[in-house]
Amino acid sequence: MDDLEFRLYLKIDIVQLDLWVGEGWLIPETSGGQRQFRDADVARARLILDLMGNMGVNEAGVDVIMDLIDQLHGLRGTMGKLMTAISMQERDVQRRLFESLEEIDRF
Repeated sequence: MDDLEFRLYLKIDIVQLDLWVGEGWLIPETSGGQRQFRDADVARARLILDLMGNMGVNEAGVDVIMDLIDQLHGLRGTMGKLMTAISMQERDVQRRLFESLEEIDRF
């Protein structure tokens, strides 16, 4: 969806949208010089609206929260890749890795 559709859907103005994009809270795709927003952008924008509206979080707080969400998302991706790599190993290697994890958990 383009800028206008996105703003109308979320009932926000261009100043808010430009701020959110400028802060890096939303990173739309660009096609032909026009910003295009995906479903993930809509979800992030709804979260930003909730944070700044209902929850009373200021811009600095939103910045921290969005950064933490991005870090968490990145870590989930890394964990998924790690689990795939482990599953590709021989059973004995898998067993030793999981035993090592259990041993670490004891500390």
